Amino acid sequence: MSNKRDLKKDLNYVFGDIIDAALLWQIANPGEDAAKSEEIIDESIKSFDELIAETNKKGVENPKAHFKGIRQSLETKATDLVTKINSL
Repeated sequence: MSNKRDLKKDLNYVFGDIIDAALLWQIANPGEDAAKSEEIIDESIKSFDELIAETNKKGVENPKAHFKGIRQSLETKATDLVTKINSL
């Protein structure tokens, strides 16, 4: 099992890459409306904040299951956001 530090790094890298992709889309498509990509960026930041708060939660009964759930949430949210970027 990986530790909390690695989980936080994964959260940072994944959501950072999603934000980068949305910003690159804005640069590549200057004539398009940037509101949709801004919504994706805002949703990424919100999801990151929620998952970091869950990661920092103290007094969890079963840490292994708790972190596994966070990783699953990360995977589903990241997949959803990437799908939204691809549909732009």
